[in-house]
Amino acid sequence: MSDWIEIGSLDEIPRQGARVVKTGSGNIGIFRTLDDEVFALRDHCPHKGGPLSQGIVHGARVTCPLHNWNIELATGQAVAPDEGCAARFETKVEGGTVYLQLSGD
Repeated sequence: MSDWIEIGSLDEIPRQGARVVKTGSGNIGIFRTLDDEVFALRDHCPHKGGPLSQGIVHGARVTCPLHNWNIELATGQAVAPDEGCAARFETKVEGGTVYLQLSGD
């Protein structure tokens, strides 16, 4: 069974920014693009574990604040030549409210 949890208003997440949702299995970064797309990734860079939620969102990517790795928000994959993947979670926005599905990829 996959349950959606309400995490708040879209307006609470800055454009080209993020917020963190704390879960029993670790933090999840919720990212908002300039075009109001919302993505969710484990808040842990696949390189050295940097907090992706503190990185810079540009286009559909986030740059890790520690070593400048670029991570695709839609897939969690590191951009070549870097390799690795941050766990991805489904999100949806309904009526201006953001929902997160905790069963990750």
